[in-house]
Amino acid sequence: MKGKILPHHFIKMKREGVKIVMITAYTYYQALIADAAGVDGILVGDSLGMVIMGYQSTLPVTLPQIAHHLKAVLNAKPKALVIADMPFLSYEVSRDEAVRNAGKLIKLGADAVKVEGGTEIIDKVEAMIKAGIPVMGHIGLNPQRYLQLGGYKLRGKTVDDAMKIIEDAKALEEVGVFSIVIEFTVAEVAKKVTEIVKIPTICIGSGPYCDGQVLVFHDLLGINPNPPPFAKVYVNGFELFKEAIKKYVSEVRQNMFPEEKYYYRMPKEEYNKFNALLKEKLKKIKHS
Repeated sequence: MKGKILPHHFIKMKREGVKIVMITAYTYYQALIADAAGVDGILVGDSLGMVIMGYQSTLPVTLPQIAHHLKAVLNAKPKALVIADMPFLSYEVSRDEAVRNAGKLIKLGADAVKVEGGTEIIDKVEAMIKAGIPVMGHIGLNPQRYLQLGGYKLRGKTVDDAMKIIEDAKALEEVGVFSIVIEFTVAEVAKKVTEIVKIPTICIGSGPYCDGQVLVFHDLLGINPNPPPFAKVYVNGFELFKEAIKKYVSEVRQNMFPEEKYYYRMPKEEYNKFNALLKEKLKKIKHS
């Protein structure tokens, strides 16, 4: 696709049967790499709480933290659509607060925001969209609600739960979201959602039937030594980086690094002048 990718391009890709590829990334270089690789969307996710900050969940993540990482990603000037996650309690309290906080991320340069939940937050989603803010929905497993759900559990295994996911998807579509993430949900239910709604669905751990896929940068590159079971690891980044750093440690200790090509010398004539001047200086200090 030529030019900057915007929300309406995702809808066009679904109509044309082109799979959407997204990655969750948080820094300038991660965005630079992902964009060069040809992803369609970069999500600045609240998962930064776990993979950047080392928290046990996404709940402690704040709006300023999302804004901080959003600015880093935007500095890469990606062609990809940039979506900013709205962290826990930045949109649930009221319609006004949802619009205000989403607006802050859009003003920083985000192309869209993402919120977790379905019918229970539909009035806030509607308010954001009416204010002119593109919104991506997120159904199935909502990590921000893991305490209420009793953990990071697979969704859609029962008829009642499957119907709730369908209801959430339809409600989000009706108020105008441009796409929906379906997380850690049985493939059959994700497939039905994809068939029922006219907007694109993006799977993470929900099978092959969605209109696109998203994975976390640290998971697919193997930087996270304990990735979720649904994340394919394309390279063992943890071991790769660890071995490189071990080699660096070894070379420094053995005085093998830095080699000549990694440092600079004074011109010989300048060094001789400097050396002579320094000797005079030290002689005076010694006799003073």
